[in-house]
Amino acid sequence: MDLLSGTYLLAVLLACIVFQSGAQEKNYTVREELPENVLIGNLLKDLNLTLDPDVPLSSPLQFKLVYKTGDVPLVRVEENTGEIFTTANRIDREKLCSGIFTENRCFYEVEVAVLPDEVFRLVKIRFLIEDINDNAPLFPSTVINISIPENTAINSRYSVPSAVDPDIGVNGIQHYELLKPKTAPKRTFGSITNDQGQNVFGLDIIETPEGDKWPQLIVQQILDREQKDTYVMKIKVEDGGSPPRSSTAILQVTVTDVNDNRPVFKENDIEVSVPENAPVGTSVSQLHATDADLGSNAQIHFYFSNQISSLAKRLFAIDNTTGLITIREPLDREESPVHKLTVLASDGSSTPSRATVTVNVTDINDNVPSIDTRYIINPVNGTVLLSEKAPLNTKIALITVMDKDADLNGKVTCFTDHDVPFRLKPVFDNQFLLETATFLDYEATREYAIKIVASDSGKPPLNQSAMLLIKIKDENDNAPVFTQPVIGLSIPENNAPGTQLTKISATDADSGRNAEISYILGSDAPPIFNLDRRTGILTAVRKLDREKQDRYSFTVLAKDNGMPPLQANATVTVSVLDQNDNSPAFTHNEYNFYVPENLPMYGTVGLITVTDADSGENAAVTLSILNGRDNFIIDPLTGVIRPNITFDREQQGSYTFQVKAVDGGRLQRSSTAKVTINVVDVNDNRPVFVIPSSNYSYELVPTSASPGSVVTKVFAVDNDTGMNAELRYSIIGGNSRGLFTIDQLTGNITLKEKVIASDHGLHRLVIKVNDLGQPESLYTIALVHLFLNETVTNSSYVQELVRRNMETPVGQNVGDGEITPQTNDYVKIIIAIIAGTMTVILVIFVTALVRCRQTPRHKVVQKNKQSGEWVSPNQENRQIKKKKKKKKRSPKSLLLNFVTIEESKPDDPGHEHINGTLDIPVELEEQTMGKYNWATTPTTFKPDSPDLAKHYKSASPQPTFQIKPETPVPPKKHHVIQELPLDNTFVVGCDSLSKCSSSSSDPYSVSECSCQGGFKTPGPIHTRQL
Repeated sequence: MDLLSGTYLLAVLLACIVFQSGAQEKNYTVREELPENVLIGNLLKDLNLTLDPDVPLSSPLQFKLVYKTGDVPLVRVEENTGEIFTTANRIDREKLCSGIFTENRCFYEVEVAVLPDEVFRLVKIRFLIEDINDNAPLFPSTVINISIPENTAINSRYSVPSAVDPDIGVNGIQHYELLKPKTAPKRTFGSITNDQGQNVFGLDIIETPEGDKWPQLIVQQILDREQKDTYVMKIKVEDGGSPPRSSTAILQVTVTDVNDNRPVFKENDIEVSVPENAPVGTSVSQLHATDADLGSNAQIHFYFSNQISSLAKRLFAIDNTTGLITIREPLDREESPVHKLTVLASDGSSTPSRATVTVNVTDINDNVPSIDTRYIINPVNGTVLLSEKAPLNTKIALITVMDKDADLNGKVTCFTDHDVPFRLKPVFDNQFLLETATFLDYEATREYAIKIVASDSGKPPLNQSAMLLIKIKDENDNAPVFTQPVIGLSIPENNAPGTQLTKISATDADSGRNAEISYILGSDAPPIFNLDRRTGILTAVRKLDREKQDRYSFTVLAKDNGMPPLQANATVTVSVLDQNDNSPAFTHNEYNFYVPENLPMYGTVGLITVTDADSGENAAVTLSILNGRDNFIIDPLTGVIRPNITFDREQQGSYTFQVKAVDGGRLQRSSTAKVTINVVDVNDNRPVFVIPSSNYSYELVPTSASPGSVVTKVFAVDNDTGMNAELRYSIIGGNSRGLFTIDQLTGNITLKEKVIASDHGLHRLVIKVNDLGQPESLYTIALVHLFLNETVTNSSYVQELVRRNMETPVGQNVGDGEITPQTNDYVKIIIAIIAGTMTVILVIFVTALVRCRQTPRHKVVQKNKQSGEWVSPNQENRQIKKKKKKKKRSPKSLLLNFVTIEESKPDDPGHEHINGTLDIPVELEEQTMGKYNWATTPTTFKPDSPDLAKHYKSASPQPTFQIKPETPVPPKKHHVIQELPLDNTFVVGCDSLSKCSSSSSDPYSVSECSCQGGFKTPGPIHTRQL
């Protein structure tokens, strides 16, 4: 328990220190080499600084760049706006962070003080310096010499000195390339060769663990020193900047005589530690290498690689013969703590061997701490002038202590050497704010000399001190001070008038009349409060109502009796606590929702909105359905109503239930509202024919019927309502002669033209009824058979014709020019009379010709032909029959796929123009014709029934609530042929009953009747011509 308490106290202490210090950090990223006056950031916006209007400021808001006297800052800060700009002193990353080659590690830091003291905070700004490609990679020298023995195997590799690029990342070295410039050939040993060694060498790049790229020369062909001993090429290095920078060097390869073995180091990686105070000449490391050759080929030469830094070359030396590394110049750990030395051992001709020596420079306490004083209050002649009215924690200067040593040698503490009313408050690492620790009193002390001491933790410790001079200015001070600058109160509503809220108190450091305080309400205080001038007791003179106003904020003044009087103010905040004195309130007493009948189960019906003027748990309202829970559910929190059933307007058109709202108060309050859900009709029922009751029925139409008379009627019903149940009738087939017309509203079929002989027989009309539903109309098709004749003497014959019609495609017209058996006998008699008459006339003409011999024989033949045409009873029928003989009879099949009906009836409003494709079912059965459910009377027949489609928008007093199904159903095409016979053929009897093979005496018998005619080809039918 003690450990936890200690940890908690430490955490609280640290939080208080950070809060009170007002320290803050802000990071920016800026590219190097930017021109002057480039905007980097805005502290006012980036720090989200907002001023409390209730806190008066002693001076305008100011941003002050805190820096050491004599320093040249690389950025400037606008004092009034906090905007940060670049200066004429451009930022050079390579100069600012020399020796740092790791990205995101180069920073430039400054401190900015936000003044005045009422809003003081110290902001440390860290600028991350982004590298730009402002340096080209360079080789250590313009000419690079490499020696390679002539017995070197193909694919052997030799190190090439790498280039150096101060830039980092992609701006650093990315690529090496071996250039082979074109030069004039030269003559050697009687032959011409190229001095550049085409295709003899290649170049490869290896990457070290540190990310460095080292080029390596690869031998690609066998070398022969006697034939060619020198190759000169160009090597190019390029960085990855945009645009890239590059440089070149001359690479000269010398082919040396055979040297079988190269030196071998005893150790390739060596790490040593050397104190930074080691004297010059101290041995760092002794390298050992051996060579298996003899004589001069075994003489080893040690030297540093040109890849080590210039600083390492300056600080260290190596004995070329012994390989001993010594200190050339004094070391300084603070300048560079680690040095990597690459040592090469060469026997004079072969590839040198490589060893790496890492020298760690250890720290000693050889640096005295430094004290850097940066004034926040500008000194005058080296002395800071400070008013005795300066508030507590007035910031005077920023003290920065530094020690270049490491570990304990570099850990610095900072303090003042004696008791003064000032203190050093830590803000950042090794940075302290010098501020006032107590109120200053000119009458007590007029001047302070503060000694600041910085001490490290080395053994022995090293100290440094600095002096600050502060003079106190006299002021007329000691105004009243409130014990609480912000007074927060919580009072339950419905209080009794005159209830005491709190006692406000303030103190005054003065004495006598100057310490007598009067309390006054500020001008912003509402009249509902009263403050006693002498005691400071705050009361509420009237009852508080949280629902009218739940919070009051006003100021109170404390004024002393001095001359002139001084005063102070404080802010009083009164929060009115809620009591459960309000019931939940629905936005409407009654809700009306309209939903489509195809709304899916659990789709959204509507939203019930309820409010409660109380707050907290007293306003937490829960909704529930009192009745109708089996049909609907409601979200208790959001008020969304969803159906628990599927709707069918034809079964039930509306639902009504009660919704109850209950709050969460200790003594709960509730209210109810009525909800009515109206089901809006959806066009989901196709029309059903009632008349005719069957596609196999027919009606007799007397030939004596006059045009305009009603020969029959069709009648259909639709279970939908409104426009979805409005029906329209039309003839879409079987009326090729335009003999009939239909009333689109009543379904009455009337005779349009006068009946002629060729019209006798059975007519089949394709009747379509469609509703006016939206978004898509539904329709049904039925067949109506009309038998044009005076009487029906043989009903079985007509039924047979109807049956045969069922075998004819719906799109094919039937019966053009065919007549009944009675009409057939009449035609035969007429033809016999005409034939006899023509015979008599012919005999007379022949006798006349023989006697007179005036008329050529061919004229008589021509006249006979003309006479034959004149007496033809129905020339049109003969032409039709001739055409029918040329076509095969349509197959009598029960399988129908798609029938195209083309009909053009201009100037006939009773017919629809059809030019399209009807989808016909494969089989038509007499199942639904006449099976209309009369138990449910269609709403079409209710003249007094309301049309809900006209009231789709909510009649609720709340704004119209649009309802959409949660799962949209894609529209479907509705085209139905109801109870259709299988054919739409207009059939009559055979051309002549005498041609039938039947031996029956019944002139209307159809047994084995072999008709010579065929089926008329369907096509465009024009207006009937008499």
